Amino acid sequence: MVCRLRLFLLAFLPLLLAVHGGFAATDDAKLASLVAQLGADDFDQKVAAVGELAAIPDPRVVAVLKALEDGNLYVTKDKKVVLAAQDGDNFATSDPVTGAKIGTATSDDIDQIIVNNRVRTVIDAALGTLNLFSPDRDARLAAALDLIKNPSPTAGPALVKALAAEQDAAIRQDMTLALAEARLNAPDKKVQLAAIAELSGSMDPAVFNILSALHDSTGLDPDVKKADENALAAISQRLQLVRIGMTLFEGLSLGSILLLAAIGLSITFGVMGVINMAHGEMIMLGAYSTYVVQQLFVGYLPADWLDAYLIVSLPVAFVVTAAVGIALERSVIRFLYTRPLETLLATWGVSLILQQFVRTIFGSPNKAVDNPSYMTGGFDLIGGAFITWNRLVILVFCFIVLGVLGLILKRTSFGLHMRAVTQNRDMAAAMGIPTARIDALTFGLGSGIAGIAGVALSQIGNVSPNLGTIYIVDSFMVVVFGGVGSLFGTLAGAMSLGIVNKLLEPVAGAVLGKVVVLIAIILFIQRRPRGLFALRGRAAEN
Repeated sequence: MVCRLRLFLLAFLPLLLAVHGGFAATDDAKLASLVAQLGADDFDQKVAAVGELAAIPDPRVVAVLKALEDGNLYVTKDKKVVLAAQDGDNFATSDPVTGAKIGTATSDDIDQIIVNNRVRTVIDAALGTLNLFSPDRDARLAAALDLIKNPSPTAGPALVKALAAEQDAAIRQDMTLALAEARLNAPDKKVQLAAIAELSGSMDPAVFNILSALHDSTGLDPDVKKADENALAAISQRLQLVRIGMTLFEGLSLGSILLLAAIGLSITFGVMGVINMAHGEMIMLGAYSTYVVQQLFVGYLPADWLDAYLIVSLPVAFVVTAAVGIALERSVIRFLYTRPLETLLATWGVSLILQQFVRTIFGSPNKAVDNPSYMTGGFDLIGGAFITWNRLVILVFCFIVLGVLGLILKRTSFGLHMRAVTQNRDMAAAMGIPTARIDALTFGLGSGIAGIAGVALSQIGNVSPNLGTIYIVDSFMVVVFGGVGSLFGTLAGAMSLGIVNKLLEPVAGAVLGKVVVLIAIILFIQRRPRGLFALRGRAAEN
């Protein structure tokens, strides 16, 4: 029995191979026929050929269409389509389907296949459809997202096939949305209504634009138009909520920047009563410290270590600016504690000296500080709400700094001594607390935190000698509005001003919005001169 089976297989094996080869030959023949049609003079034939090629999920089709789009497909005198590459004065030709080399041709032997904008549009749509079957996840996701932004009625069958094979939940969701968009222009009313119902749950602004275009089209069925209006209203309401959420996030982001800039000033001004006009320059020195650390990493350490420069910059910036702050307090400010006007003038002069010092060393042009990889880019949350990593990290970082500072003030002996000197300097001195050293360390702490703020600010903009002047006025506004000497008041003031600024910008513009905020703070201070959450301090007692 086994011998008979073997004889049967041996007898029919050539026939089976021939049949299998016939099927392969038929597929290749169809592909070759469609490729040959691309060389036709009639653009309608080219469009039809591209449309049929888009229905064949074959990597060779992608290569052919890309070659056509890039102008690398040519037609010979005998109307044969070839793939040609420049080889000196001649062209090296090959078969666009099999890749087999054909030979060398001159520019007189072949003519480039011309494509117009209409053909290019069809090619782009075809490539997007074919990428739905790519083994690369990112390519499939990009293809689905592209079909959402640029829906194609002819992509429906391909999307159905791709959905049947797709296992990734996120890509399936995007493909389902793209399929619903493709069915919007279907001739069947029920299909259109089902597609609108599917799209009505979306929060993508591109979907809103597509439904708006459908609503404006002529000859639309009344039921379909009504369903479209309801879907537009639902999506518009959700997008409005998303815009409000993004405005609040942008306000919190701005508030976190203001908080970092003002938190050190809340110590030097709020606790010590020193009007330090050089506070902005401490921020600048922290930013330049970050730049120097980055350059050292680039010049002397392996490239794989570059992402760690920002972590190293934090203690470096703190130490540098704290040392400058202590030196400033010991050399200038300690002689002017009872003369606030002279303190203002003296620190303003120091700020000018520090700016010129930095210009002398680094020059006047801005210095770029690159974000580490973990703070580069962002993610799309919902409805086109894009959250950048650097803003999000800074927002979290400012709360960490505030929490650490609160622990230092409330849970350490230094914090206890600082609060004692703040509340009653003479009594603290009588209790044996070294008030002069506490003054220096307190001023150094406030300056060091300003340096850390400079590290954060270097991640959202360029570093320049004028960096501090941008934030000094806002820092004083935050401290005075929140309450002199209150960390919680500084937090509330920074976040309030950040959110209010972002709420006013779309209505009044950035400059006028800031003017409105300044006027509001002036009116508020007239009613509450000590701010939202004021603590008793040396300045208040004086």
